[in-house]
Amino acid sequence: MIGYVTIGTSDMAKATAFYDALLAEIGAKQLFGMDRIKFYGTGPDSAMLAVCIPYDEKAQHPGNGTMVAIPGGSREGVDKLYKKAMELGATDEGEPGERMPVFYGAYVRDLDGNKLCFFEMKM
Repeated sequence: MIGYVTIGTSDMAKATAFYDALLAEIGAKQLFGMDRIKFYGTGPDSAMLAVCIPYDEKAQHPGNGTMVAIPGGSREGVDKLYKKAMELGATDEGEPGERMPVFYGAYVRDLDGNKLCFFEMKM
């Protein structure tokens, strides 16, 4: 259902270093892009995350209520992504834990303040 999600950055070099290292933890990498935008994923047929300098060249700011959720694959995977994000300079928005019987998640803000969730969901 989702093709890709775009989040803004004010420093592309800093953002790509963060996302290159973080998303490598789940087998994702930069797939393509140009100077102002980079697309990450596991392949062009899967959902992607794009990091970009805003097209209108105005200041980047995280959307209020906007969050990107990245599957961790398992509780251990969620814990690993959370730990890696924190090592890379992310800020804590909620340590890993069970939020409801079917949902285990952790929350961080990236270097530009964009909110990320790492999760495992069992139905």
